[in-house]
Amino acid sequence: MNTITPCLWFDSESEEAAEFYQSIFPDSGIKKQTYYNEEGFEIHGKTAGSVLTVEFELYGQPFVALNGSPEYKHSPAISFYITCESDNEINDLWKRLSDDGSVLMKLDKYPFSQKYGWVQDKFGVSWQLILPFDNPEPDRNSHKIAPCLMFCGAQQGNAEKAMNYYISLFNNSKILMNEYYGPDYFGPEGQMVHAEFFLNGQKFVAMDSAVEQPFTFNEAISFMVFCENQNDIDHYWELLSEDGDEKAQACGWLKDKYGLSWQVVPEILSDYINNADPAKSRNVMKVLLQMKKLDLNKLRQAYDQ
Repeated sequence: MNTITPCLWFDSESEEAAEFYQSIFPDSGIKKQTYYNEEGFEIHGKTAGSVLTVEFELYGQPFVALNGSPEYKHSPAISFYITCESDNEINDLWKRLSDDGSVLMKLDKYPFSQKYGWVQDKFGVSWQLILPFDNPEPDRNSHKIAPCLMFCGAQQGNAEKAMNYYISLFNNSKILMNEYYGPDYFGPEGQMVHAEFFLNGQKFVAMDSAVEQPFTFNEAISFMVFCENQNDIDHYWELLSEDGDEKAQACGWLKDKYGLSWQVVPEILSDYINNADPAKSRNVMKVLLQMKKLDLNKLRQAYDQ
């Protein structure tokens, strides 16, 4: 897995969604599943043995799908930006992703691309498909799929500040390109409209809305920061939670000062939860559900009981 991995929240459709996506995209497949146990039923309401998470890849990009609850619905404020290489590719992806979905911007020629469209699929997840006029530079073209953060609602106007903030937190991070509203754009002149950047080697796209939108970031999509040790967990938790929403902190989840949700978790956690010994799995889950920031030593002690 990359150090930063998008996590998609569903009620109970994670398996179905992962199967659907991997049937559409090349270089894709389901890697691992974890399962609920009896512990915490009064919190999550999921029966023991039902799927908790599905880890999968699309175009080599890792994802995690999580069965949570109907509480969170996907928002177009976070979408997945796909750079296509041919007319056939973009048309085929559009046809399959828009089936039983809803079109946010129709697939058409625009001033910024040969062809572009924005669609919300049948599971509510949003995708932006683009066929550029020119082949982007190698760095920009190194990831077929990139999470796209659209700063709107209460976060409108914060895209550039947030991008620079995130780049300051992660190693192997840099700006690949950015564009600003000007006389030819409908938007506040001088404000960043679009940017592409790396965070710890993971490509992201940022956009700032020119108009008010009825949505913003929520917990339906979070970003998992996988950590090797407790020092890394402490480091990223403290940085990402600074000035964030303390009420949103639980089980390694936090919401930062720009409203973006993150999970700061040890790499070994899914192996602990998915252990063949049900007692070990239950012990880990019981301890996990009592935490905000995760304590790897306590999780390991629960596993070793």
